[in-house]
Amino acid sequence: MTGAGTDKTRPAIEGGPAVILVRPQLAVNIGMCARAMANFGLSDLRLVNPRDGWPRTGALRKGAYAAAAGAVHLLESAKLYDTLEEAIADLNYVWATTARERGQGKRVEGPVVAMAETKALMDTGGRAGILFGAERTGLDSDEIAIADSIITFPVNPAYASLNLAQAVLLCGYEWFRAAHGDGPRFATPERSVPAPREMVVAFFDFFESKLDENGFFRPANKKPNMQRNLRNMIHRMELTEQDVRTLWGAVVRLSEGPRLEAKTRRRTKAPAAGEAAADVAASEPETAEKG
Repeated sequence: MTGAGTDKTRPAIEGGPAVILVRPQLAVNIGMCARAMANFGLSDLRLVNPRDGWPRTGALRKGAYAAAAGAVHLLESAKLYDTLEEAIADLNYVWATTARERGQGKRVEGPVVAMAETKALMDTGGRAGILFGAERTGLDSDEIAIADSIITFPVNPAYASLNLAQAVLLCGYEWFRAAHGDGPRFATPERSVPAPREMVVAFFDFFESKLDENGFFRPANKKPNMQRNLRNMIHRMELTEQDVRTLWGAVVRLSEGPRLEAKTRRRTKAPAAGEAAADVAASEPETAEKG
């Protein structure tokens, strides 16, 4: 399953620090982590002693691949390790994620600083990784001891526990911002040119005349103030030429009623039960509506 925004025709961004899941418990969470990694161009997934192994067949595999939502290439290329030491042997710097202060005297940073430093390290050829602990308990003290520094997230202190994939997503987001910028991935669509003031004023005159015909400006002594309010409201919209044409057409239809063809369609519908077809035919207009 792939989601909206997935476009396999565009070049994929890859690289970044290794994402190291230590003792992950659920295959579906591993799949969700892969999806989060793919969102932000991370491609090095490492699994340390997953509780249920790393299934290549069966229901667990199906759950993981479904949760990955199209990021199955990361599951296929995931590396499996028996120990944490083996998983980080080729890395120059390791971050450990935790929501609790462990009293180990390690430097603690938020993901913004941590990922900016990781980008600087990797730009010089260094290799880095981020440790994420098991879903229920997180990293234990010995696993944190093997890391260089700690990443912790600015969260509600009364509820600081994050889902495993959420933690990967937060780090991935900050990595992408540091490595590729945080500008929007697509531009604001071009609008038609701003409406000239003459066009807007003409629309005001037409619109207000129709409102006047239908008794909108009551009581009469409040009409000038009501007109100003309407004009100010419409000016705040910063209308384009197309906007004015569309609004003008809408007001025309509301004030003049349906077009001839719309009236004809309604009048020539099949008669209801008991209604004579001749009655419907007799209701047809005899002359064309003037333009």
